[in-house]
Amino acid sequence: MYAKLNPLKLGLAAGIICGLMIFIMTWISMYTGYGLFWLSQWMDIYPGFDLSIKGTFIGLLFGFVDGFIFFFVLGWLYNLFKP
Repeated sequence: MYAKLNPLKLGLAAGIICGLMIFIMTWISMYTGYGLFWLSQWMDIYPGFDLSIKGTFIGLLFGFVDGFIFFFVLGWLYNLFKP
């Protein structure tokens, strides 16, 4: 009855979205100051991530990796535990 998820595709899609979210939010914050509290939390976790052009690409990479790993595991567990 339930559809089987492809963990790789789910991980890739979510990784792209998470990475782009951090990338875009960093650019918005660089020019408007909006979201600095949120980004400061990520700056403590991700080494090299800051409000610079280089930092935005580092955040993009870390966001992709985190999103990919989390949603890959989520998809794998969903397939493992589905009835």
